[in-house]
Amino acid sequence: MSNHNRNIFEKSTELIGGLQIFLSPFLIGAAISAIIYFSNPNNFTLVIAIVLLLLATGIGIKLATKTYRSKEGTIDFISKTDSTPEIDNFLNKEKNDHR
Repeated sequence: MSNHNRNIFEKSTELIGGLQIFLSPFLIGAAISAIIYFSNPNNFTLVIAIVLLLLATGIGIKLATKTYRSKEGTIDFISKTDSTPEIDNFLNKEKNDHR
């Protein structure tokens, strides 16, 4: 989807999709950082947790902007990852089976 012909609704849905893509690595990094720090709270584990969280934030931003700027966009990316064509084909075959 090219950027020049998106209306406000498409832009807002793309931004929400970008936020979802960003949150995935960020929340995983936050959980791992919390486990590292709270298992042994001291300055060394705090530094490791902060570095890991910054790394997860950078990865999330990179993925979200790369997907947002792509030809398809974030909503198409999320739709592809959430789809289950094998299950859909199985259910359609089962529905159309009239023995």
